[in-house]
Amino acid sequence: MSKAKKLAVKHKGRKALPSTATIRVLVRSAAAVRARLNIGGIVVPCALGRGGSRARKREGDGATPIGRWRVAEVFYRRDRLRRPRTRLPVKALRPCDGWCDAVGDRNYNRPIRHPYAASAEKLWRSDNLYDLILTLDHNVRPRVQGHGSAIFLHVAGAGYPTTAGCIAVERLHLLRVLARIDRGSAVCVLARTRKKRPE
Repeated sequence: MSKAKKLAVKHKGRKALPSTATIRVLVRSAAAVRARLNIGGIVVPCALGRGGSRARKREGDGATPIGRWRVAEVFYRRDRLRRPRTRLPVKALRPCDGWCDAVGDRNYNRPIRHPYAASAEKLWRSDNLYDLILTLDHNVRPRVQGHGSAIFLHVAGAGYPTTAGCIAVERLHLLRVLARIDRGSAVCVLARTRKKRPE
C-alpha cells in the first residue's frame, strides 16, 4: 500500500469539523429574549437582548441584531480562568479595558482604555459576565454612529437574564464553542417568521 493510501485510511474514520464553523442562533420571534445556539450538533440555550432581536439595530434599544457577524477575537479574565483553547486571537483583559458606546465619539464601537472622557462600558467587571468575551464585527465596516456598539457573545448570568443586546451562554458551553471555531467563523442570528394561514 502506498504512503498516500495509508494516510487516507488513517484519516477516513475521523469526523473533521469544517474549517469555518458557523454559530447559529435561532430565535422563535422578534420579541423573544431567549433562543437556541447551535454549532456542529451542539445545541444550548442562550439569552438575548431585553428588546428582543431587530434587523435595524440602534444604540440603547436593548435588541440583539439580526444578521451574520464574524467572530473577531477573544478576551478573557486571566485571574479567573485559564487561557481558552481556540484558534482565534486571544487577549487577557486588563482593569483599564473598555468599549466606547458614546454616539458621536470618534472611538464609538471601539475598544478604549479607562479612564475615558466619553461614555464607555467597562469590560473588567465584578460579576462573571465578561470572564469570557467573543467580540463580533457588528457595525464595524462601515461603522455607523448610533447603529449599535459592544455586541458580544459572552457568559450568561444565572437563570439566563436578558442582556443589553449581546448573546449570552453558560461559560462551559462558551468554552466548547470556542474550541470549535476559527478566524473565519461567524455568528448568524436568525429570526423565525410566522407563516400566514390560508384564508
